[in-house]
Amino acid sequence: MSHAETIVVLDFGSQYTQLIARRVRECGVYSEIKPFHISTDELRAMNPAGIILSGGPSSVYAENAPLPDPAIFDLGCPILGICYGLQIIAHLFDGEVDKAPRREFGRAQLYIDDAGDLFHGLDSPIEVWMSHGDHLTRLPRNFHSIAHSPNSPIAALKHAHSSIFGIQFHPEVVHTPFGKEILANFIFRVCSCRGDWDSESFIDATVSRIRDQV
Repeated sequence: MSHAETIVVLDFGSQYTQLIARRVRECGVYSEIKPFHISTDELRAMNPAGIILSGGPSSVYAENAPLPDPAIFDLGCPILGICYGLQIIAHLFDGEVDKAPRREFGRAQLYIDDAGDLFHGLDSPIEVWMSHGDHLTRLPRNFHSIAHSPNSPIAALKHAHSSIFGIQFHPEVVHTPFGKEILANFIFRVCSCRGDWDSESFIDATVSRIRDQV
């Protein structure tokens, strides 16, 4: 079933994956969750307006860590990594991710270093919700840091030439007060979505398709 606009969420085992998809739908854009190992060809066939990499309990440097097909970064659509998703991006682009001296869990102050794109319209600092045991210790090539916190020198990053972003915190939870604005900036400013989807029209269209097929 196709949609004019779709944000695909790749699931890496986060307890918040369903919440990410819900937040995207609340912005008026259809969102669908897919397993992290979906093939690039399957993703290409979905023609996503953007892709979000969820968080997860794993460490990217661990044996058999869940990782996506690196070719997804060649699809040309914007990609946002959240928490573990940020670390995936750093790992696959030859950055460095290590165990943090102390696990960061709870509220933190995020200092915005680049107020464009994801953080457009937000005043620094903002309160965010962190939940991670690993952190970035070296930026991947062609990326620069766009935000930091007292415990995470690289709390958000952006690719210099592509629409690839990563954030260490969780914008999907209510404990990040401006999380919806950050996701909306990704959806509308970066992915250029219109936001004309809603659940009622989705139900009506689905019923109509089923009737036609029967």
